[in-house]
Amino acid sequence: IRFYLIRRGNAMRLTTKGRYAVTAMLDLALHYKDGPITLADISQRQGISLSYLEQLFSRLRKKELVDSTRGPGGGYRLSRDSHEIAVADVITAVDEKVETTRCGGLSNCQDDSQCLTHDLWTELSAQIHEFLMGISLGNLVERQGVQEVAARQDKAETTFDMPKDAVANS
Repeated sequence: IRFYLIRRGNAMRLTTKGRYAVTAMLDLALHYKDGPITLADISQRQGISLSYLEQLFSRLRKKELVDSTRGPGGGYRLSRDSHEIAVADVITAVDEKVETTRCGGLSNCQDDSQCLTHDLWTELSAQIHEFLMGISLGNLVERQGVQEVAARQDKAETTFDMPKDAVANS
């Protein structure tokens, strides 16, 4: 099932691209105290390919949701407080479209005319949009379930980074 949403006249479809962008941005929000975060770190923790993250972060940087630092110790940071970045902003930044109508909001769903349930799906799109606009990355960071998953991922990353003999001798 694909969900869609109308945003200021632009339709957006939520697919893997949008979900991965939100996941990567949430990872940045969770690790903001660590300084700039490399895409390799996000890739390792979240299981998203590095090349895919590079494409996403190019778009996120253009929409000014992240700042980048080059060189040793470089990486990405959120461009503003996590409570000021709505999930819907992240999704639209990567050119995603979330739209529940079959026609993409064009009212040509049935023989080039509006279908019987067009208004219902348009209203659902508006509800989804409002829902995603009402949830910030900061709100997600505060959730207990998110904290638990992040702790598990951080622990797995630390174990993964240990030299083999350190694990064998412990």
